[in-house]
Amino acid sequence: MTDNPLYLAVVWHMHQPYYKDPMTDQYRLPWVRLHGTKDYLDMVEILREFPAIRQNFNLVPSLLEQLVDYTDNQAKDLYLEISRKKAADLLEDEKAFILENFFLAHWDNMIRPFPRYYELLVKRGTHLIKSDLARAVKYFTTGDFLDLQVFFNLCWIDPLFRSTDPFLKMLTEKGHGYTEEEKELLLQAQLAILKKIIPSYRDMAATGQIELSFTPFYHPILPLLCDTEIARVAMPGVRLPRQRFRHPEDAEKQIDMGLRYFEQVFDHRPAGMWPSEGSVSEEVLKIVSRQGLKWVATDEGILSNSLGRGFRDNSGRLTEPMLLYRPYCFDDVSIIFRDHQISDLIGFVYSQWDPKSAADDLISRLLAIRHSMPSERPHLVSIVLDGENAWEHFKNDGRDFFLYLYEGLSKEERIRTTTVSDFLTEHGKGDSLDRIHPGSWINSNYGIWIGHEEDNLSWDYLQDTRDKLAEFEEHNPGADTEKAWKSLYAAEGSDWNWWYGDEHTTETQEDFDELFRLNLMQVFKEIGKDVPAQLFVPVLRHDREVLTPLMIRGFIQPKIDGIVTSYYEWYQGAQLDVKKSGGSMHKSESLISTIFFGFDRETLFLRIDPKGSFDDLEEGLEFSVMTSSPADIRISCVLDQQPLKGTVYEKKEDVWVRRREIPDMAVRDIFEIAIPFADLKAVEKQDLQLFISVRKDGEEIERCPWRGHICITVPTADFEAMMWY
Repeated sequence: MTDNPLYLAVVWHMHQPYYKDPMTDQYRLPWVRLHGTKDYLDMVEILREFPAIRQNFNLVPSLLEQLVDYTDNQAKDLYLEISRKKAADLLEDEKAFILENFFLAHWDNMIRPFPRYYELLVKRGTHLIKSDLARAVKYFTTGDFLDLQVFFNLCWIDPLFRSTDPFLKMLTEKGHGYTEEEKELLLQAQLAILKKIIPSYRDMAATGQIELSFTPFYHPILPLLCDTEIARVAMPGVRLPRQRFRHPEDAEKQIDMGLRYFEQVFDHRPAGMWPSEGSVSEEVLKIVSRQGLKWVATDEGILSNSLGRGFRDNSGRLTEPMLLYRPYCFDDVSIIFRDHQISDLIGFVYSQWDPKSAADDLISRLLAIRHSMPSERPHLVSIVLDGENAWEHFKNDGRDFFLYLYEGLSKEERIRTTTVSDFLTEHGKGDSLDRIHPGSWINSNYGIWIGHEEDNLSWDYLQDTRDKLAEFEEHNPGADTEKAWKSLYAAEGSDWNWWYGDEHTTETQEDFDELFRLNLMQVFKEIGKDVPAQLFVPVLRHDREVLTPLMIRGFIQPKIDGIVTSYYEWYQGAQLDVKKSGGSMHKSESLISTIFFGFDRETLFLRIDPKGSFDDLEEGLEFSVMTSSPADIRISCVLDQQPLKGTVYEKKEDVWVRRREIPDMAVRDIFEIAIPFADLKAVEKQDLQLFISVRKDGEEIERCPWRGHICITVPTADFEAMMWY
């Protein structure tokens, strides 16, 4: 054995966002389940073939909780439920959903290996136009949809299991014409793989071959929870949210919850932590020290900024490797700084290489590092990266790369893989750092999560909601608010803001936006408060206003009598198809089918058409016209109340104050109401933002539109003349 090997600590970070919808307890997206069958188990199982290799796995507690929910609580997600449904019983919208979403896999590495699967992709079209889905459905047979249900779930099972499990191997070789029985057995095989994940990590950790670390429970950006003002250190000109978010107690709570859940699952307390996105600050490290953790990991850019000196030249070559390849210490917490360049090569570059060439290149780089440094002290190269999302970009899910890499490292005496804790125990906790630069692994700042208009709006929503929860607790000291805090902590996760702003995009961006707001909505529901109107408005800029096919083209003067007196009385107005405006948060069955609206110089006119008949609706239903701008106004009426009348309320200091009654409304075949702009506190050229709320016994059962709002600009006197041009 070589006397002075180069030590190598690789930390694989396992994380998925918290996908559970708090309103339904169903998972909105399937990626915990699917990455569970493709990435988590094989990443640790492969090490059994290489007992000399030591590795580190960082597991996010909210990911573990979701895995346990699938294995122990029969958790559901929409993709799983549609997969389970018999292909012959699929509805048209479910078939469209399959055509839109069941090709969400790497086309070359996960779909092409199944010729029939790729054939179905070409049949659908590789350039998806959502408006064409309803037409495309007609060209797919029941057998096509059954094959798609099987292929989508099969391609997300690791090739190792598809080649070693007899049933999965048979499905792979069969290649088409699957049966309902085979599909059901496939879904059972998925669950069997998921059930092996946590026990395998627990067993491997007990042998000492791997070390398990964790991340704060819901993967928040800890420094920003402590104080959003910290963002100015690395970004002096950043535009921050309207309100300062400063709750270090939340950062400590997220760490404490993570530690407790980790210990519950693995029967031991972890020594180390990868703070979400490598985000650190001095305040965070002091909290980490109080929690008794021994080490954290972050990015080399943090070290460079903390030391106030660069150690790479313009080409990226390290000029002072001794500065990077060793641990440091701050407030009795050891810190390892990952090699950004090598971590990115594995995560983003090697997938395009021949797997043996990639493995050889990595080992050669490590040997070059060893030769570049003196041998009088041990040196540690730290590599930290995502342990799941990269592998779909590799052929054979990265297995060939790992086999070559682990075999090469096992034979190379000049490189010794280690766990972080073993290295620190053997060689010391590291030299002290006087200061820690606040930042993350991305650009050594927090720009992904704060500064953009959408990011800042989400922080303001978070602060507003937290304030209401704290105020409720102050006035109700005995109330059980555990579930409310759980939803708030979930909303503090970093994943929502990852998709806000201009930096990243995904096919499911709307789901992330809605999950963030749903968690905040749940806080209000738990404490018995009305959900603020703004939480129904998407944070995503392009999605805030619900657009109608036709705009208002002129003044209208409908007769408010509850019937369609004349086709032309609403002709110059606009209309909104409720079903088309709902978005994925909207329930499939609605009481309302269409909303019509228009105005004259002084009055707003609204018409609501029911999906069925008003005579068939439940007793005591209350319809409310709600505005959130320019003022919080509610005009409410109980449909079966006689005489029918509307009451105007205005919200003042979170209390609805009654103003006056509006008699000009009617309900028969349709619901019609005339509302003076003065009652809405709206003057000409101002934008009215409104929606319709339907309540039963004080609880909202429907909101139209569910996502966003109807925007109406109060007209000027010359509105009609302008519309002629």
